[in-house]
Amino acid sequence: MATKSLYVGNLPYGVTEEDLRELFAEFGPVEGTRVIEGKGFGFVDVPEERAADAIAGVNGRDYQGRALRVDEARPRREGGGGGRDFGGGGRRNRW
Repeated sequence: MATKSLYVGNLPYGVTEEDLRELFAEFGPVEGTRVIEGKGFGFVDVPEERAADAIAGVNGRDYQGRALRVDEARPRREGGGGGRDFGGGGRRNRW
């Protein structure tokens, strides 16, 4: 069975992989879960044919006082980390 990995954001910091598994159980067998500790997000693998239903069913849902954000997971970009762009576009020095 093919699966699709979903990004789950705005998670409470104490959430566990078992919590995610239970949250998405109604959308078929959950193949895998990963919680990124201390970051407030994680990933869950659901059956590919149920991914759209899982996104629609959980995105925006209140979970322990937080509105969850669910979307298809995107592949990591090469180079990782950082995120700051120090190139051009800012103020120019006029000396």
